[in-house]
Amino acid sequence: MRAVTVSPKVPNSLQLTEDWPEPAPEEGAILVEALAVGVCGTDLEIIAGAYGKAPPGQERLVLGHEALGRVLEDPTGTLQAGDLVAGIVRHPDPVPCPNCAVDEWDMCRNGQYTEHGIKALPGFARDRWRVQPKFAVGLDPVLAPVGMLLEPTSVVAKAWDHIERIGRRAEWKPQTVLVTGAGPIGLLAALLATQRGLSVHVLDRATEGPKPELVRSLGATYHATPVGELEFEPDVVVECTGAPVVVLDAMCKAAPTGIVCLTGVSSGGRTIDFDAGALNRALVLENNVVFGSVNANRRHWDLAAEALARADQAWLSSLISRRVPVGAYAEAYTPGPDDIKVVLDFTA
Repeated sequence: MRAVTVSPKVPNSLQLTEDWPEPAPEEGAILVEALAVGVCGTDLEIIAGAYGKAPPGQERLVLGHEALGRVLEDPTGTLQAGDLVAGIVRHPDPVPCPNCAVDEWDMCRNGQYTEHGIKALPGFARDRWRVQPKFAVGLDPVLAPVGMLLEPTSVVAKAWDHIERIGRRAEWKPQTVLVTGAGPIGLLAALLATQRGLSVHVLDRATEGPKPELVRSLGATYHATPVGELEFEPDVVVECTGAPVVVLDAMCKAAPTGIVCLTGVSSGGRTIDFDAGALNRALVLENNVVFGSVNANRRHWDLAAEALARADQAWLSSLISRRVPVGAYAEAYTPGPDDIKVVLDFTA
């Protein structure tokens, strides 16, 4: 069968392998036919050789962690043949640490977790894959065109879950949300904020292209100005850029008792002249919280599936900029200037 693979940490080793072996039964009882795989920045970093780890005993890693497939067979009865399904990306470490032991593998403490298409587990960019019932998320049939968005949505579902848990430390009635960055994570974070009935603002550098209209179609307000020039103090900030200046400005802009959730990952290596003492004073005196959030556990995947099923399906479809057939796989991993989400299509 076909599989899109790389040699981990070898730059530009991406290739389409036509005779990749069928998934081993040990991978899971549920056999799935691939429909589509979303492409994200993590894939591009792996292709560039920044990181990635092949499964034990293998030299190449199958890419793909934003999966959408259709069940071919499930002898466990968890799902039925024909059901739409996504595979959870991260698996708990074998020790396991205290968090992995209670199925909170997104909070793994020893770093020995594995991840499909990223770290020591084969990804979903292959014609067929297997998954254990515990890591299989069934999807509403309405999500057939957009189900590959489940993985990024699970990330922001976790972010909102933790924001709300922190908010319960005191009487807290948030009204205004600022999302920095209008990529897939930012737009999906804004979607979940609008579903909570909050006043949503999205900030991004783009002044043209699809981003401003996608934000306005949600009923949110779009800004292309620096964070410091905004004329309001948000109760919640979901930071999705990882840009150091934006991160610091967002932390300074939050309202008293505000919560800032960092989901973007900074590249590092850049020094900024910044008054850390003033930030510390503001965070302490205003009871603000800044925390980081990454990945998701099963609860968040289920929340994400519910959120996507409730969403405007036409709006979700508009997040997909290009659908690229597997035979033209290299085009999928070549970013375009106006891309939001590119999808590798296994049905074309």
